[in-house]
Amino acid sequence: MITAVNKKNQSKVDRACRWLIKYNEVNAKRDLESDTNGEDTAKFRRLERVCEASFDKYLTWCDELPKYEVKNIEKSELY
Repeated sequence: MITAVNKKNQSKVDRACRWLIKYNEVNAKRDLESDTNGEDTAKFRRLERVCEASFDKYLTWCDELPKYEVKNIEKSELY
C-alpha cells in the first residue's frame, strides 16, 4: 500500500488503493476475456460492469482526498 503524505488521510488512501487494486485485477480479467472470446460475451459484459463500478468507487474515495494525496497515488505503481 501507499503511505499517505498526511497521516490523517491514511485510511482514505488505503481504501482508494484497495479499489484501484480491485479495478486493476478485474481489468486484467476483462482484457483476457476480450482477447480470447471477444467483447460480445456475457462474461465480458459482467466484467465490464464490475470494472466500471470499482473505478467509480476509487474515484469516490479520491474525491474525499486532497489533491496532493491523489497525485501521490497516481505516481505509484498501482496507477
